[in-house]
Amino acid sequence: MEDRPSYDRKLLQILRDAAGVFAEKGYHRASIRDISAATDVSLSGLYYYFSSKEELLFLIQDHCFGTLLACLEEELNRESDPAVRLRIVVRNHLRFFLDNMKEMKVLSHEADVLTGKYQNTIQDRKRAYADTVHEILGDLRPADGADLRTATFVLFGMMNWVYTWYRPERDLPVERMEEEILHLFLNGFLTSKTSSDPGGEDDIRPLEPSSIWRSG
Repeated sequence: MEDRPSYDRKLLQILRDAAGVFAEKGYHRASIRDISAATDVSLSGLYYYFSSKEELLFLIQDHCFGTLLACLEEELNRESDPAVRLRIVVRNHLRFFLDNMKEMKVLSHEADVLTGKYQNTIQDRKRAYADTVHEILGDLRPADGADLRTATFVLFGMMNWVYTWYRPERDLPVERMEEEILHLFLNGFLTSKTSSDPGGEDDIRPLEPSSIWRSG
């Protein structure tokens, strides 16, 4: 798979369908025959795209993190204000996760399965993502603010497990979800949303949707 320059359309569909199988059965219980049945691709056809079940899991994770980071980088490159950059992080993360919930379940539940070079590559992507958020929070934090490492992983914790409970038919639309998470993270549960305290919601200037997310 390493010599293929990009993810073609057929492979992308295989990755999506395979993520559904892994999300339903778990990585260890799922077989390549299960993947074949779900994708309607023969075993030999599947092995054209990957050499093992572990490589398939790697490709799912690599594509997800690669897409997530590419979208984030594109948006962050247009903005220097750390408060707005944090808003971009939350919006990018939530929208991607809620649009790819099966893949997100696989990323969360099968995080420790990969080994060797596959594990190292995904760890590098995770580290790059965490470092980006850590830097933004460092730019935003007041002099006597919270520990940055703790704050970084608390924010990820708030966002990463949304897929376990979020139901679009009964929960807030994603735009409201973004606002709620930002408010809870920056101001806390007992702080009114109308607060104008330093660091409050009023200090994060709103963005036009087109400036922080472009379809296609």
